[in-house]
Parts: sequence; structure tokens; C-alpha cells
Amino acid sequence: MVVILIFVVVIVLAAVVLTVIGLRNPGTLDEKILQQRLEELTSRGEEVNLEKIELSQPFSGRVLFPIARGLGKLATRFTPQNYLNSIERKLELAGTSSRLDPTVFLALQFVGVLTFGGIVFLFFTLLKVNTSSGIKFLLVLMAAVLGFVYPQLYLTQRIQRRQKNVRRALPDALDLLTICVEAGLGFDAAIQKVAEKWSSDLSLAFARVIQEIQLGKIRRDAMRDMADRIGLAEMTSFVAAVIQSELLGVSLSKVLHIQADQMRVKRRQHAEEEARKAPIKMLIPMALLIFPALIIVLVTPAVLKLLHSALMSLIPK
Repeated sequence: MVVILIFVVVIVLAAVVLTVIGLRNPGTLDEKILQQRLEELTSRGEEVNLEKIELSQPFSGRVLFPIARGLGKLATRFTPQNYLNSIERKLELAGTSSRLDPTVFLALQFVGVLTFGGIVFLFFTLLKVNTSSGIKFLLVLMAAVLGFVYPQLYLTQRIQRRQKNVRRALPDALDLLTICVEAGLGFDAAIQKVAEKWSSDLSLAFARVIQEIQLGKIRRDAMRDMADRIGLAEMTSFVAAVIQSELLGVSLSKVLHIQADQMRVKRRQHAEEEARKAPIKMLIPMALLIFPALIIVLVTPAVLKLLHSALMSLIPK
């Protein structure tokens, strides 16, 4: 039993460490640091020693993160391709495709299985809970399933938060685009100006469009790819309007002005929709927390008076 407990503790600690390393997403950051150090050594005229540069990286980037990636690659051999494609699509919508790939995400899911299942197993083992083996196995299995699903839930929440931020920032960004275009800037320069002025999910998407255009991609293709990466109806409508104005020769400033007004109306409608959902969302905390406390405060004095009244003497003992 002691050997089993030590083995489970080691697995849980390793799972926690790999989860933290995976959530930090150090892959792209370590590559940038490595490139910066390489450029510094080259500019100084020093001899480049790749082994020295590699050893200068942190332990997590050299050992732990490659282990997580290796576990993910092993899991991809037994994972359907459709599931991998759906994970890749969700990572793009969440804006983490440059830092996470499906292999690392699968590793995080299996780490979650080991973490949640191991914690519940340790809880039953250390506290010696008197329950049947079937119930223990069922609870451990439920915890393991929760650990497997939790990264998916976190990714879905991140997608919704990113789309919400883009929806909020889109009307103001279109206003700035309209002002820049009317001032004489080209559309690419206007997008670059928006990307420089703000620091948000939308500005990052615009900055990536500019980078793709500079690398040789056609602007309409870069805009379509941006709309696909965000997955928002408002962004798709904006991109379609810009492409049509470019093809038909319509004034871009007028199109941007109309789109800004429409996006502002849609943002207000979405806010009103969320406001209508608020009373329904408030029912659960009110029913579980507020109403019981209110009933206790109102009913307790009447119950105490009833207990000390003459009616209690009529009740046979």
C-alpha cells in the first residue's frame, strides 16, 4: 500500500508540473529568447555555440515541455483525425494556435485525467473512507473524465471571451479605420495604425493580417483567414463588405462608416440580449442562497413564539 501511495503521489506531482508547463505555453517564448541570444552573439562577433545557448534555457523549456509534447505525439497515434482537426480549429479560435498545438493539448488532457483521478484516489486512500469499492471506482472514474474534459471547457471559455472582446472593440476600430481612410491613408496603413494604437485581440488579429500581407499574401485572402480565425459573424460581415467594395470600386470610407454603425447596433442588441438573460441566471443563486436565508430570518421569530405559546401545552407528549 505504501508503494502504491508513493507511485500515485509521483504521478500526480508529475501531472501537475506538466499541466503548469503546458498552460504557460513556453514554446514560442523560448524560441524568441533563443533567437535573440543568437542575434546578440552574432552582433558581438563571438563564436556561436548552439549547445551553450541550448543549456542556457530554463529547465522547463529543455526537459518538461518536450516531455509533454512527446506524450501528446504518442497519444495522437490513437486519436481520430477528426478530433485532432477539431482541437486545432478550437486553438485557432482561441488565438493560441501559435503557442499550443494539438499534441500538447492532448498531453494536457491526459495530465488532467491523472491529476483529478489521482487526487480523488488519494482522498479515499489516505482518509480511509468506508464506502464500497464500486462507489470509489465510480467517483475516481468521474474525476478522471472531468480532468479530461476540463481543458476543453477552458478552451471553449477562452474562445467565448476572445469573441466577446472582438465584438466590443470592432465598432471603435471601424471608427478609427474610417478616420484614417478619410484622412488619406490606405487601407493597409489604416489597419497598421489600429494595430499600433491598441493592445487587444482585435489589434493582434489586424497585426497578423499586416504581417501576412507583407509576406506576400493577397489582402482579401488575409482578411478571409482573419475572419475564419475569429469565427465571429460580425467580423465575417465586415470582411465581406471590404472585399466587395474593393472589387466593385465603392468608396471604402462610406463602407467603413456603414459597417461601424451596423456593428454598434449589433453590439447594443447583444448587450440587451445579455441583460434579458440576467434575471434567469440570477434564479439559481437566489433560490439556493438568498431565499433560504430570507425564510429563516422571517420564520424563526414566529417558530420561537409558537414554541413558547400555550398551543405547545395542547400537544400530547
